[in-house]
Amino acid sequence: MYATMHHLGAFLLRKNRAFRSNSSPLSTAVAGFPLQSLARAPSQRHPCRPLARLGTAALFVVCAAHLCAFEWPSANAVTVSNFGWNDGGSPKLGDTFSASGPITATEDGELILVSNESSSEVSRIPSTLGNWLAIDHGNALVSVYARVENIDYFIPEKIDAGVVIANAGASGWSGKDGFYLSFFDRKERRWVNPSLIINPKEDTRPPQIQGVKLKNDAGTIVDLSQTRILKQGQYGINVHAIDTRLSPAESPLAPFRIISTVNGVETGVLVSETFSARDGALMVYRGTLSLVKQIYAPYPAVESGNVIFNRGQVNLNIIAQDINGNTANVQYRLSVE
Repeated sequence: MYATMHHLGAFLLRKNRAFRSNSSPLSTAVAGFPLQSLARAPSQRHPCRPLARLGTAALFVVCAAHLCAFEWPSANAVTVSNFGWNDGGSPKLGDTFSASGPITATEDGELILVSNESSSEVSRIPSTLGNWLAIDHGNALVSVYARVENIDYFIPEKIDAGVVIANAGASGWSGKDGFYLSFFDRKERRWVNPSLIINPKEDTRPPQIQGVKLKNDAGTIVDLSQTRILKQGQYGINVHAIDTRLSPAESPLAPFRIISTVNGVETGVLVSETFSARDGALMVYRGTLSLVKQIYAPYPAVESGNVIFNRGQVNLNIIAQDINGNTANVQYRLSVE
């Protein structure tokens, strides 16, 4: 799925160039909808509500304060995997839901693409997406709804928040009914955590830190559940942490933030806010932009930071937080030889 979404990001960027160029309308029509809006200039787009007209940077600040106006796309949806989840060494770039029935638009916008598995457009995107559609909310922010039922009905060009746009399905590589939701910022070339745009649901449980391992430059791994003694040198801090919202029986989710400190000094902060495309590679913020393939390599853990241990006694503290601010932490007293 990671490769598919990386491909989709490049695809949406090409569509963004079509907006800027104000080229002639595309002749392709899918499910009875002429895709002419793809070629329109930004000034001609449907005006969204005031929050959607904020720049994306300002939008994230407002949403972090839980003042978002974007709505949940399904009343009965249950999150089964979320943005930032380590999926076999690659991050999830959106949220996967188990659901049935109608899916609604999260915010006002303009429909820019509808693609069924049987359409000619879908040949450009690997089939993991199944049936999908994309809505432009202004300021280069696009929502993508994938793995839905076959879209064989008319969808209006201008869409209001809360309007039914699809039904949950099992298209693409989906094993059960549901859908996949992601947000892409075409201006900054980055995938955005849906929880920053849609108000998070109730969450009363803190994350769980399942394990911490240290890996040095020689590839030696120190499992802190088995020993607290290690040799001096530089280590990557690999943290396996999960989050559940209301019940331990729910599907495990990725925490929003993982922080590591040594003797009270911060050595790494991995935040699942955005994943950015830079020179053909995907990057995540960990103090600075870092390569995703490095951060997500220690599956099912993630590399939350790097530290140089010198001889002596040190305190390593790991903190995991969810989007609602629930926090878990563990502390290790280490002997460095």
